[in-house]
Amino acid sequence: MRNVMPRYVLKIEYHGAGFAGWQRQKEHPSVQGTIEAALAKLEPGDHKIAAAGRTDAGVHGLAQVAHCDLVKDWDAFRLSEALNFHLRGQSVAIVDCAQVADDFHARFSALERRYLYRLISRRAPLTHDRGLAWHIKHKLDANAMQVGADRLLGRHDFTTFRSSICQAESPIKTLDQLRVEELRLPHGTEYRFHVRARSFLHNQVRSFVGTLERVGVGAWTPDEVSRALKARDRAACGPVSPPGGLYLAGVTYPEDPFA
Repeated sequence: MRNVMPRYVLKIEYHGAGFAGWQRQKEHPSVQGTIEAALAKLEPGDHKIAAAGRTDAGVHGLAQVAHCDLVKDWDAFRLSEALNFHLRGQSVAIVDCAQVADDFHARFSALERRYLYRLISRRAPLTHDRGLAWHIKHKLDANAMQVGADRLLGRHDFTTFRSSICQAESPIKTLDQLRVEELRLPHGTEYRFHVRARSFLHNQVRSFVGTLERVGVGAWTPDEVSRALKARDRAACGPVSPPGGLYLAGVTYPEDPFA
């Protein structure tokens, strides 16, 4: 049966600090629960929204995508404005909204997810970027990290870079991009890790970054990244980087629902 309720897709931006992650929880604030509560202010009742991906506690969203079904036939702009009114004071904003066909699904229709990880190297503590990047004091070799990153590209068994509580059915994934970008700052250097794949394992990106940081500082060689991958053993992974530097940066669909 086709859905008789209008379906809307939301592009969502959020600061992950203060949330126990995306997924709704009974006893802790979540991004999903916060948006569902705002929807209930517009149309009383139980609301359940589905997202392109679940982010962990402390992880941020630049362009998370979720869909919801409503009773009223809303103008998309007015819906986003009304939601943002009821989200005021929260670290969540609806940056775009559109009505979509009822067979659109934020998760299952997605072709690709893109993540960004920010790491800042400088002696002084972070102020404006505190909680928004991983802060280290030592310098890193971006070229060495890129060589190590290239060893992870393609289709592999990523058990080494998978959380022990990951619920994915298979550890086999295809990594399409892991690009290291180096940006000079007035008082340090920012390293940005651009990661792209159809889907990811739990903690996969943070495991990549923590391992590559070891390469950048010279504690690991790129060959050791290859050996860690082939080990298919979580114990072979480098340290997992903190959640505050990670952002869900975008989701790709066969057709851009916001175009």
